Amino acid sequence: MAGGTYAALSGLRTRLEQLDRLAGDIANAKTAGYKAERVTTNAVERPNFGRTLQAAVDVAPGPGHLDFRPGSMERTGRDLDFALEGRGFFVIDTPQGTRYTRNGNFSLAADGTVTTADGHAVQTEKGPLKVGKATGPVSVADDGTVSVGTKAAGKLRIVDFDDYSTLQREDLGRFRAPGTAAPVDAEATTVRAGMLEASNVSVVDRMVALTEVARGFEALQRGLNILSTELDGRAITELGRR
Repeated sequence: MAGGTYAALSGLRTRLEQLDRLAGDIANAKTAGYKAERVTTNAVERPNFGRTLQAAVDVAPGPGHLDFRPGSMERTGRDLDFALEGRGFFVIDTPQGTRYTRNGNFSLAADGTVTTADGHAVQTEKGPLKVGKATGPVSVADDGTVSVGTKAAGKLRIVDFDDYSTLQREDLGRFRAPGTAAPVDAEATTVRAGMLEASNVSVVDRMVALTEVARGFEALQRGLNILSTELDGRAITELGRR
């Protein structure tokens, strides 16, 4: 197979992954606390071709770069909607371990534990946040202290990381930190009650990128068709005449 064909195929594969990432951003444009991802590509040299064949350079998907710039603040007026102004993450407990999120759209379980939308406990500095059978409005102070009426229920654990590039994204806008990334207490971070941080995805920007990637995919398809059909067919015809 000609080197140009290898390069075209690798380009198609790379653009398929880019399309998946862009589609994920667009699908989560309304997910609170979601962070957009910037995609890159890498050149992968393949020098082990024989001298009689053209050396090829494959294109491979590069590591995605998450955009951690904050989204806009949206007022909801809901007691259990919290937003972080400044750096940092809420801490939640999942069966897979501790996870971190900017999505403060929380709910109340039957036992009075404050949880994420899918039922994972939100953590305070002393364990899961429990408000019991609330007999008054739930409120949160700027420092993350949650109260029911006039009684404090606990202080939200809010942490930060020195290097966000080590964080690995999971579903629902959550992040997992590798063992080498130790969380520290967030500084100068304010908790806003009755608000959510919107996704920082620009739908217009993502649609433009989606169009560019789709056009590149179509161009590579046409090129691959020429390489694999027209040129090979012409070669067979020419050789058949000799």
